[in-house]
Amino acid sequence: MLFNSYEFIFAFLPITFIIYFYLLSKRLILGAKIFLVIASLFFYGYWNFNYVPLILLSIFVNYGVGLSLVNHERIKIPSKTILIFGILFNVGLLGYFKYTDFLLENFNGIFGSNIPLPHIILPLGISFFTFTQIAFLVDAYRREAKEYSLINYMLFVTYFPHLLAGPILHHKEMMPQFASKYNWVKNYRNIALGLFIFSIGLFKKVVIADTFAIWANAGFDTATTLNLIEAWATSLSYTFQLYFDFSGYCDMAIGISLMFNIKLPINFNSPYKALDIQDFWRRWHMTLSRFLRDYIYIPLGGNRKGEIRTYVNLLSTFLIGGLWHGAGWTFIVWGALHGVALAIHRAWQSLGFKMNKVLAWFITFNFVNITWIFFRAKDFDSAMKVLGSMFSLDNIVLPEKYFKFLVEYNDIYFRYGAVYEDILGKDKTTTFILVGLLVVLLFKNSMELRVTFFKLPKVFIYISIILMIYTLTNMTKFTEFLYFNF
Repeated sequence: MLFNSYEFIFAFLPITFIIYFYLLSKRLILGAKIFLVIASLFFYGYWNFNYVPLILLSIFVNYGVGLSLVNHERIKIPSKTILIFGILFNVGLLGYFKYTDFLLENFNGIFGSNIPLPHIILPLGISFFTFTQIAFLVDAYRREAKEYSLINYMLFVTYFPHLLAGPILHHKEMMPQFASKYNWVKNYRNIALGLFIFSIGLFKKVVIADTFAIWANAGFDTATTLNLIEAWATSLSYTFQLYFDFSGYCDMAIGISLMFNIKLPINFNSPYKALDIQDFWRRWHMTLSRFLRDYIYIPLGGNRKGEIRTYVNLLSTFLIGGLWHGAGWTFIVWGALHGVALAIHRAWQSLGFKMNKVLAWFITFNFVNITWIFFRAKDFDSAMKVLGSMFSLDNIVLPEKYFKFLVEYNDIYFRYGAVYEDILGKDKTTTFILVGLLVVLLFKNSMELRVTFFKLPKVFIYISIILMIYTLTNMTKFTEFLYFNF
């Protein structure tokens, strides 16, 4: 089920909200939690109920491993052995569903074999609930996970606002909230704030991201050739599509959760304002960055084992991060490029060099924009089609009505024509890209507005209502969030 669908907004969400708080009002705390688990499983299974048993299997196995870690002395099995088993189970489950085709395809290519690919359908959210549970097991091993109720654990994993695309949660940051009696009563301030944040996220997804998607999809998937401007418009359209799509999801998840008095961790903080690549990763998919740091980079040795080992750890961490996003060499290249960039940034800092802020932003933004090409492209040919055209001066097309004064150079350095024809764009494409850039750079993000919500002029409330109504009337088709694919 999609957040940006009528059945979710007008049926699932209000019904779940009403029944949950009705049960709480009758002091049926356990019943309310069980209901929310069942509702979350229904939400998960709405697309394909066949994968509900899979998530239940994952939950029960990980819960059992977590209990074993707490009681390892009683069962006389070393805690490290139990932890390794739990991690291997999760990685194996994720590997089977997400990487079987990728591994077999590469095996066939290397050894000339012809093993048929099973084409296993990737279960929604498996990367997220797998990493969430690996974090739980490590926390249990470290004695940082304190609460082991089965229903609470099931709620922690299945809680529908975060289930399909994050954020990646820590057990210790959610359990106290589910247990707090102050969260068992409707909080109208949280409801108002949640609706405000949700409306912003819905507008980002439906109106902005899905508009950019038209040009990005045409440029990457449909067009056989691109001129220079189309290539840059394609890459920038995807850069902004991904930004507004993912930040929209994060807003909607936080907004929905606030209605239930649960505060999800901030997962997105204006990453395109970053002045270096390290700052970008502190702002983009923040809970994934936290996971990669705490459960991969630091266990590998972090920066404690010398400079060379630090660079190796950085690169290894981001290779894993790239592969986590998708089973393909383009994702691995994307992760490697970010790992190398972080290593270069670290070396730059260690030498004490400084850079002008505007130049630093320009380099960071363009690096991110260019590397997103590998993230989006289905294969290297598609990536090079876009990337090659971005830096080729052999195919420049300009609109005649704006560049008549260059007529003497026509067919020498450029040609006149429809600039965005191959990506289904028109004049508004340029406007959307420029406005998108200004919005991400100059405006406060939704989390900043969240802090000052009750101090904002009433006009912001009216604007959010108008945005919600406008968005609802424009939801002619329901598109998945991009991070559902990961």
